Formats: sequence, C-alpha cells, structure tokens
Amino acid sequence: MASWTDTGGGSGNPRIGRTVADSTPWWPQGAQPPADAPNILVLLFDDVGFSDFGCYGSPIRTTAIDRLAAEGVRYSGFHTTAMCSTTRAALLTGRNHHSVGMGCLANFDSGYPGYRGKIAHEAGTLAEILRHNGWRNYFCGKWHVTPMSEGGSTGPFDGWPLGRGFDRFYGFMNAETDHYTPELVRDNSHVETPGSYETGYHLSADLADQAIRFIADHTAQRPDLPWLTWVAFGACHAPHQAPKCLIDSYEDIFATGWDVERDVRLATQKEMGLVPRGTRLPPRNAGVQAWDEHSAAERRLFVRLQSAYAAMLDHADQQIARIVEFLERAGARDNTIVVVLSDNGASQEGGPLGAVNTLGSYNYQEETFEAKLERFDDIGGPGSHTNIPHGWAMASNTPLKRYKQNTHGGGIRDPLVVSWPKGINARGEIRHQFAHACDLLPTLLEVTGAELPSQVNGIAQMPLEGVSFARTFDQPGAPSKSTPQYFEMFGHRGIWHDGWKAVAYHAPGTPFDEDRWELYDLERDFSEIDDLASREAGRLESLKVLWWQEAEKHKVLPLDDRFGQRFADNAARILGGRRHFVFHRGVGHVPTDLAPDVRSRGYTIEAYVRFIDGDEGVLIAHGDATTGYVLYVRDGRLVHDLNLGGTHDTVVSDRVIPRGARTLGVRVDRLARGSIGEALRSRYTLLIDGISVGSVETERYFKSLISWAGCDIGCDRGTPIADYVAPFEFTGGLSKVVVTLDDDQDLDGDAVGRAELGRE
Repeated sequence: MASWTDTGGGSGNPRIGRTVADSTPWWPQGAQPPADAPNILVLLFDDVGFSDFGCYGSPIRTTAIDRLAAEGVRYSGFHTTAMCSTTRAALLTGRNHHSVGMGCLANFDSGYPGYRGKIAHEAGTLAEILRHNGWRNYFCGKWHVTPMSEGGSTGPFDGWPLGRGFDRFYGFMNAETDHYTPELVRDNSHVETPGSYETGYHLSADLADQAIRFIADHTAQRPDLPWLTWVAFGACHAPHQAPKCLIDSYEDIFATGWDVERDVRLATQKEMGLVPRGTRLPPRNAGVQAWDEHSAAERRLFVRLQSAYAAMLDHADQQIARIVEFLERAGARDNTIVVVLSDNGASQEGGPLGAVNTLGSYNYQEETFEAKLERFDDIGGPGSHTNIPHGWAMASNTPLKRYKQNTHGGGIRDPLVVSWPKGINARGEIRHQFAHACDLLPTLLEVTGAELPSQVNGIAQMPLEGVSFARTFDQPGAPSKSTPQYFEMFGHRGIWHDGWKAVAYHAPGTPFDEDRWELYDLERDFSEIDDLASREAGRLESLKVLWWQEAEKHKVLPLDDRFGQRFADNAARILGGRRHFVFHRGVGHVPTDLAPDVRSRGYTIEAYVRFIDGDEGVLIAHGDATTGYVLYVRDGRLVHDLNLGGTHDTVVSDRVIPRGARTLGVRVDRLARGSIGEALRSRYTLLIDGISVGSVETERYFKSLISWAGCDIGCDRGTPIADYVAPFEFTGGLSKVVVTLDDDQDLDGDAVGRAELGRE
C-alpha cells in the first residue's frame, strides 16, 4: 500500500491501494479566510490636498466621499511620505518606504538599498498577504512602484501587480497618463484605449467600470471568498482633465481667489471639529502673491485652472458613487471596509502661474502668459496638460505649510476616510490620532483576522514596521502609536514622536549640516506656526538624534539631493550604451523609458517601406498632442513634426515620394551657431532613399524630455502629435523602422530632474 501525507489542508486519511476499493482519495484545500471576513475597497487619490474633500472643508462636490465619512470615521492626523511611489510602497507593504527599497521614485535605482525603485520581495504586499489567507485581489489604476525600465512588454513582471499578489490588473504603470488616451495595461499586456474623448471616454469612469466588473465576476464565481479591490485614480495628478460642463460649474465658486478660499476652508474645518478652534493659517508659502495683486486676466486663468482640478475630483467622486451603489445592489456594502485617501499633499509642480501645457517648459520652451490665454478653452480637454498655480495648491493644503515633496504638513498630512458599517460603530466621527501610511496594512490585518505569513513565494519576510490603529475606530480617546515616525524626501527631513515634530526644509545643493530644523508641538499647533526650536533646544536635539537613528535603521542613508545626476546616471545605465533600435511592424506600444532616447543628440530614423501612390500615415510617433515627434506621409510627401509643448517645427519634403521608394527617414544634427554659450540649434533633414529632400533648422529640440507618452510604429495611438486624425495608420507596406543614435548626448541633469519630478 502507498500513502502520502496530507500537507495541503485536506481532510481524511488518504492512501493509494491496488484498486479504488481499497484506496482513499484526497483533495487539497486552499487557504481559508477567517469566518465572515470582510471585503476591502481602497480608493486612492493622487496629489489631493488635506482640505480638498467636502468633508475636510472644501466646496468641491465630493458627495460619495462625504457619505462614506458620514457612515464611518475620518482622520485629521493621517500622514503619508510626500510623494507618490513612496506612499504606495508604504501602503502596500506596511513598512517604511526606504526599508522596502522605494526611498524616492520608481523612476530610478540609485544603487543603494533604500533607493532601488522597486519593492523588495522580502516585503510582501497586502495582496500577497491576503492571498495567503484566502482573499482574491484586484487592482485598477495607477501602479508606479515598478521601475519604468521594467514597464515594457518584456517585463520582467515580478514587480507588476500580478507579480505582487493581485489576480487581475487594469490600469497604467507610470506616474501619470492622459485621461482621454491613457497608456493602459490589462494584466501583463498593453492594450488599446476602449474609447475616445469624442465618444465620452474618461479614464476615471473606465477604472470604475473595471472595478465593478472585477467584483461582479468575483461575486458570480467565488462568493464564498472575500476580496480586495484597490482603485488608484489618476485624479488629481496633472493633467487635470474633466468634462467641460463640470469645469464650467466651478467658475463662480473659485472666483473669490485663494486667500478667501483658505479662510473659508479653515473656518469650515473648525466648525467640523477637524482642527482645533485656535488653529491659525500660516503665511502664504514663499513665492505666492496675494490674490488681489494679480491682474484680472491672471485671475481669470487661475480660476479656470482650479476649476479643472475641482471638476476632475468631482468626476472621480461620481465614479466612487457608482462603485458603492453596485456594492449595495450586490449586498456587499455592509461587510466591506472602504478606505479613501490621498498619496501626498497638493502638488507644487504647476509653478507660480500654473500651466495649460506644462511639458514645453521642460525643454526650455516656456509657456508665456499670452499662450496660456490663447488656449484658455482647451483647459481640461484633450491635448491639454494643465496644472494649478502654487496659490491654489496652497489652498488645497489648508491649513498646512508647503506642498507635495516637502516634509512639512502640506506635503505629508492627508485625508483618510474609513467606512465599514458592520465593523465600525462610529458614524460621522473624527479621529485625531497620528497615523502613517505604513500603519494601514497592520490595521487591515488586525480587523480582518488575516495572518502575516513568515514567507511569501519562498522568501522570508521582514517584520512589519507600521502599527495598527484599529483601536481608534471605536475608541475616540485611544492613544496614538508610541513608536517614532521619520520622514525624508529629496533631503527634506522630519520626525514625529509623542505629539512633537521636528522638520527641516532642505535646499538642493546646500550642505545638509546647514539645514535649519524647526520644532512644533502638534497637539497645540496643527498648522506648524509656532517654532519652538530655540525654547525647546534640548527636545529638538533629542529628536534630531532620533531621526539619524531611524534613518540608519530604515535605509534612508546616504542622504542624496542630486536630482539631475541621479536621473541622468540612471538613464545612462539603462539605455546609455544602446545606439541601435529596430522596430518591426507589428510591435506593440513602447513605453517612453524604453524608446530611443533622442534627447540632446544627433540621430537617424529610417522607415523601410514599399511605397505606392496614395500611401499615407504615420511611420513612427513618440509622444502625444502635448509634446513629441512624428514622421509621417500625407498628400504624397514626407513630413516630420517636432512638437514642443504644442509649438510645432514642421518640415515637408520638397518633392512627392516616388513610387517604389524603399526608405523614408529623417536625419537630425545638433549644430552650434555663433560664439560659445549661444543656444544650440538642430537641423532636421528629410531623406527619401538616402537623398535629402528638405530641411529645417531651429533652436528647439528635445533637451530633457521627449514625452511621457510612449512610442508607436505605423500609427499614432494617442492624441495626435501633428495635425492629422489619430491613429492615422500607415496604409503602405512598412517592414520596420530603424533608429540609430549618435554618441554625442549631452544631457542637462538638473533639467532632466525637473522634468522627472513633474512626471511624478
């Protein structure tokens, strides 16, 4: 007789005899969730400030979020990490972001353990942990915790959602995307956008549709198992895009300007009990003028930009309403934990005057105020890349200082709503305890009964570093966690412990030892106004010592404020040695970080064709309507369009392409004119079978950014780079496109760093 050991959770006494009559079968039993385990719905916003939800003091219509707050609790002391990738890493793992290798951005690997740009496998994600406990896991929206160099169709996929515990994925890998033509991924494959602006498509609605489908499929097929559905909206990261009717509806609401708006929001927060009655507004952030000091034309533009931001949040809230209504119809709402939060404070990346198209500035193509006004009606629509001015970002963060990227309150103090009708008795109450992004996962594990496995996929797991705040759900007076919480981003530093916060703003390129540390008693000074550094010098020194201890423990060191060099070094390491790219027709969409790096260099593009009369369409396109380049055929002639921030340099062949032409291309040369220090120029020369057929010279070229949209061969899948109707597929025979790069690249690292921060 043969027998085997039951190691898979099955039951009985299995054995194999000579016949079925003297054998006992056995079936493995999968992981079993705790009895009556709840579902979890995470609704994560991007770049939404502390006061932007209606239930946090804003006039923006967030009816669904406000209802969830009325059916649960909202927190006034929830903190994040000041940036996107880092907060997501902390939320997903329950550890500090440096500890798991995401010290800064997913966009680069600095070569140090805390700055890999990828979550360590020793830090299992919430999905991996819940899978071990019997949950099914679904992800919709923005991922951005995988290096961009690993975001292409060849992977590796171990850092993608399906490689980190999620069973289904629909969303985008990058920090941002156009909401009318997003760069979408389903599971491990790039897919086409299922609609257009003209058909009413918007990514936020699409993500809600997919979330509902994932939950509906789960309910139909495995109603016995709980689920985690993580919905990470692109809202309200730039570009701010929303239906025009919604944008119009906010014009009057924001006409009074950001100074009045801050006052009104703070008064509302006090009335709600969200902040203490004695809370004061800090002075305007550096560089922000009083609203009344701006001209009427400037104020008109600023109101429109803010209206687009508000409309985007309003529109996303409407999608949340649809998801919650579905849960109610499906009978799942009562035992679903719904978590609503933002990943960092409002963004400073729009600059002091905001932008209709921010992307030209990254190639020193500054958007003049007149150009902004000319595109006033485009704000929030296709082809726009709008962002709010600093004054409105400051108002979003009311009553806090500074912005995203900074470790003062405006960068790291964010809204958090938790609603669970079956498990939280509180209705509409506020909790003031300190909590951090890394504390959310331990909280969810405690209330669900899920256990932390010692290994995930055979890899021993590091301990959780977050601390559960589940006790605060029904205990308003429960204490905050006793362990300290450090902060660090781009050299900005901070530490919270026992109600006190020490914080230092760091100017890039200056000695860290010269940073001035501030000290605040957050129990009495919500908005960080009364700096007690001189009066409590001993306490401050103790907190600074504690910061260094925590920094060493959690892999924060070495401190590094080199924006440009880190990005430039990473680009050189990933693609720097590659000079030759071959794209055969049929290749899928190529993410921008894996496309030919034509910035600040000479290069040649050759498309191998079988041309006959009447053929037309795109040969290669990298970018979208906001910025990029395209080589295409129209009306029998070859055309190259350089689009920098919506301004075009176009060259058209001086002759019709002859029947039977075999190669169509462009040669780009960098030229220096005049004395040393004058602007470099570039020459774009069209080629038909290697013969020059027209050229144009311009001072404009890709200095630090091509586009955040990727590259297509034989079509243009996004908003059109030039004046044709996308996708404008090439109708002729196209076998391949070859791009050859010269070895003369000279990047401005600081400019590249600024562009990448705008992308984040």
